[in-house]
Amino acid sequence: MRNTTTMFLALATAGVVGAGAAIAVQHSQAFASPAPVAAITAPATNAAQGAPAPVPAPMISLPDFSVIASRNGPAVVNISTVGSTKAASFRGDQDADADNDPFFEFFRRFQQPGPRGRGGAVPTHGVGSGFIVSADGIILTNAHVVRDASEVTVKLTDRREFRAKVLGSDPKTDVAVLKIDAKNLPVVPLGRSNDVKVGEWVLAIGSPFGLENTVTAGVVSAKGRSLPDDSNVPFIQTDVAINPGNSGGPLFNTRGEVIGINSQIYSQSGGYQGLSFSIPIDVATRVRDQVVKTGKVVHARLGVMVQEVNQGFADSFDLESPEGALVANVERGGPADKLGLKAGDVIRKMNGQKIVASGDLPAMVSLAMPGDKVTLEVWRQGKTVSLEGKLGNASDRNVAAVQNDEAASKLRLGLSLRQLDPMERRESGLSSGLLIEDAGGAALSAGVQPGDVLLSVNGRPVTSVGDVRDLVAKSSKSVALLIQRGDERIFIPVRLG
Repeated sequence: MRNTTTMFLALATAGVVGAGAAIAVQHSQAFASPAPVAAITAPATNAAQGAPAPVPAPMISLPDFSVIASRNGPAVVNISTVGSTKAASFRGDQDADADNDPFFEFFRRFQQPGPRGRGGAVPTHGVGSGFIVSADGIILTNAHVVRDASEVTVKLTDRREFRAKVLGSDPKTDVAVLKIDAKNLPVVPLGRSNDVKVGEWVLAIGSPFGLENTVTAGVVSAKGRSLPDDSNVPFIQTDVAINPGNSGGPLFNTRGEVIGINSQIYSQSGGYQGLSFSIPIDVATRVRDQVVKTGKVVHARLGVMVQEVNQGFADSFDLESPEGALVANVERGGPADKLGLKAGDVIRKMNGQKIVASGDLPAMVSLAMPGDKVTLEVWRQGKTVSLEGKLGNASDRNVAAVQNDEAASKLRLGLSLRQLDPMERRESGLSSGLLIEDAGGAALSAGVQPGDVLLSVNGRPVTSVGDVRDLVAKSSKSVALLIQRGDERIFIPVRLG
């Protein structure tokens, strides 16, 4: 209060704060009524002059999170893992992820890294956080905290330790469900992430750098954030200080309810830089319920590729504002195809919920279940069209992809190929070609890499896996592949196996 008063008076004296301005600051305790404090106001105007009395400014409430920390802290646990990984893809957690993820410097998942190592299987040790949601030992955390772990240990605030069993893990949402053999454990109350408001105060409890039950606070910066990964999770963005070891810890509102699981941060250094992202608790509880009931997690699928609607597209499609999800490609025979969606449609609503950014659509689909009925409001050729149907199962697509990969891998080249989708064609500037999703055998030995685009075989353009198969079948010892890699085109000779 002393610093606040001094600053305000200094500003008023300097003329920064105008006459008649007022400010009031009070501290409120979570779970209790705020204690009133004296308001700091400018001197009242002379009533004899007929001027109105000054109107007090709205009270600014500063929360006291001590009650939440003391009540719910015991239900927040420290998680340590032991596992192993291949040294070929492991040069310390940060280096390995940086090689494989183009967005690693933008978004980092913040589990404590393991030791560095080279040659063969390297033992790894990780540290994360979690929280108890059931008195009989059900714990929620991040999937990446327990990924590749052969041993998971949970430590409570009373210093007891338990060996945990991973009941299920869902990389798609980065949520894992653990179970420890204990009873009458403290639990956290769960809230509703849909009720979260931008600007409200939030609190995180976790184990940054292994420092157990560390409390940090901030505000909700945004909701429904779509990140450049394949999770489709509508993240809650905050400015709560989060660091390695906070992974899997709870994010509380001022009522002491968990509204999210801390999962990722923006960072160019590996540490906290002001942007943290949490998985909504509504998403996490869906995963928990499925894992506890069936031991696995299923996700809904619409079967479209969408892109952002910018002002140029809005003008082209006669839209009042640049909102919605522009359909770039519809999977043949998929759920969207059965609904009647077409390339060029702009999806504006799903089940009555407005779609502002293109990322809103996959986030909504991720919260649904396979077989759920869906109604889409679509803008098509200047008119609003309503489409109805059912969502598919994401695992059906995975099975089909595996079958296609197996068929492609039977090529003597050892390549897994697929056609470029419309967005990839636009970005690469190529009108044809086949994306190399995986390379093995002779092709890998010759220098072909996943992500290359195969343009021709022995000088003949290829537009399908069948074209490649036929041309390879006619060759006896070797083939010449024309590859597009970035901005360069190179021929690679491959001896056939």
